[in-house]
Amino acid sequence: MPLRTAARTRARACACAVAALTATALLATGHPATAAPRADTPDPMNRAFAEAADAYGVPRDLLAAVGYGESRLDGHAGRPSQANGYGVMHLASNPANRSLEKASELTGESAARLRRDTTANILGGAAVLRDHADALGLDAAERRDVNSWYPAVARYSAAEGPAAALYADAVYTFLAEGVSATAPGGEEVLVPSRPVAPDKDAVSASDVYAASPDYPSARWVAAYSGNFVVGRKAAVDKVVIHTTQGSYAGSISWYQNPASKVSAHYTIRSSDGEVTQSVLEKDTAWHAGSTNSSSVGIEHEGYVDNPAWYTEAMYRSSAELTKHLAARYGIPKNRSHIIGHSEAPGADHTDPGPNWDWNHYMELIDGEPGSGGDGLTFPTYTTQQSGSTGPQVKAVQTLLNAQGYQAGAADGSFGPTTKGAVQAFQRARALEADGTVGPKTWTALLSAGTTPALAKGASGDAVKRLQRALTAALGTTVGADGSFGPATETAVRTYQTGRKLSVDGKVGPATWGALQSGK
Repeated sequence: MPLRTAARTRARACACAVAALTATALLATGHPATAAPRADTPDPMNRAFAEAADAYGVPRDLLAAVGYGESRLDGHAGRPSQANGYGVMHLASNPANRSLEKASELTGESAARLRRDTTANILGGAAVLRDHADALGLDAAERRDVNSWYPAVARYSAAEGPAAALYADAVYTFLAEGVSATAPGGEEVLVPSRPVAPDKDAVSASDVYAASPDYPSARWVAAYSGNFVVGRKAAVDKVVIHTTQGSYAGSISWYQNPASKVSAHYTIRSSDGEVTQSVLEKDTAWHAGSTNSSSVGIEHEGYVDNPAWYTEAMYRSSAELTKHLAARYGIPKNRSHIIGHSEAPGADHTDPGPNWDWNHYMELIDGEPGSGGDGLTFPTYTTQQSGSTGPQVKAVQTLLNAQGYQAGAADGSFGPTTKGAVQAFQRARALEADGTVGPKTWTALLSAGTTPALAKGASGDAVKRLQRALTAALGTTVGADGSFGPATETAVRTYQTGRKLSVDGKVGPATWGALQSGK
């Protein structure tokens, strides 16, 4: 204890210098926070932080900074992250991190409530942090000092070494810079800025960080050796853009978890664009299925349904990395080679999602605009109508023209000519001729063409047409890789059941007929 106390005293003496060095994170709203709310605030999230902090003796601002780093204070309605973590405090349930179960044990709340109820989730996060503090032997005086909590915050990440240091450093950067964030529902949550001098005796970040072997400006934090393959079976000709569905440090830690079976070459932080490499470029990371062997995967911190994660700092940092990769491997800077995870053949993911600004990104890499993949395959098919623009309108126009319905130039702009062609197609299929492309019209358009008998083991363009049509009909992504495997068979059975067809998982005249009628 005397050594740790002495180290903390020395650290406090240079608190201002440390704060200046760590002042790299961007505030959610771009302006400094000045004051935390009172404990008696009527705002539910602020009240939850205040009450949880009081109940478990955790500094309120530290608790809020952890929550902000994990989720930007968005509980995502109880939906899990890629690491099976839940809520504002990302209480996790996976082989390496049982914080959800620990929170349930400590608070008496059910796992179900901890997953979905924000107040319970924040209370659970406070309980887990306090449990780590107790295990580290922090006394009452130390618990009142936010700087003493650094090792407990590192443990909260359920990571080790550099990944744990990355996590704790991010939290203390938020404390140094302050946070001014708007939670879902419009409630403002503030964390005042302050000098910080965290007690890093137990987790020395300076000793564990290393430089990237492939990209000099990046950190190096290696993934678990069983989560990637040494070497490649194909030349690199693509960059795949991902969204982590989790935090920066949490995702890097997830690559180190033997149970995850996933990894990425690079991960980019939202707040400032920091880059960490976890798999060497010469090796095959597990990030995009059949595209793994010929691509470099770049994960971006955040969630697909929240555009706030996609900051300008992240875009620019990612673009510089992609330009570097394109130059090194001779990758064409177009949307057939710079693709989203959702555009990889056989993909069942939707990232980076509709909030990712592809036009801006392609401009930043000095690349060619346009849509990725084959121009017809999307993870979801959204309603297109007069005034709509974009790649899905272009797909509608391409499909209509291919079937002899004159939609005009496939320019991605839904004007009167396209509407007239849609109505003509709808009348021919006995659909409501409203000129709007919804699920039924999409299903009929995507399935139009020849009707060969298909079953498990089949492959080719007809299978790909089937997979796209099923995606539109079922409202869930069916990987359009042109290979009729178990997932496609399951989707066919689901479709047949829902349309009261004979359920055999095979595609014959009846199933094709239903699809081409928009059912």
